Amino acid sequence: MYVGTLSFDLLLGDVHSLKEKRSVVRPIVAELQRKYAVSAAEVEHMNLHRRAVVGLALVSGDAGHLSDVLDRCERLVAGRPEVELLSVRRRFHGDDD
Repeated sequence: MYVGTLSFDLLLGDVHSLKEKRSVVRPIVAELQRKYAVSAAEVEHMNLHRRAVVGLALVSGDAGHLSDVLDRCERLVAGRPEVELLSVRRRFHGDDD
């Protein structure tokens, strides 16, 4: 069994309230969940309106599949024009851990 996690540190564009922030972050989280069947949520900077950290996790029996899905998730978030991807943190846990 392999477990992979990603956390995306995001700078949001022209956002002036927490309500506007939710309208940007929620569709990203929903698309990650829908397209890639990952568990995803906003996990940090809840009270800051121009910053967000989105975390996701995936469990797989195949390390190659896990890596491929994490790569696709990273490309999806990096390609969103309404956010600037400041950093990505990737963790990979296998049976050896």
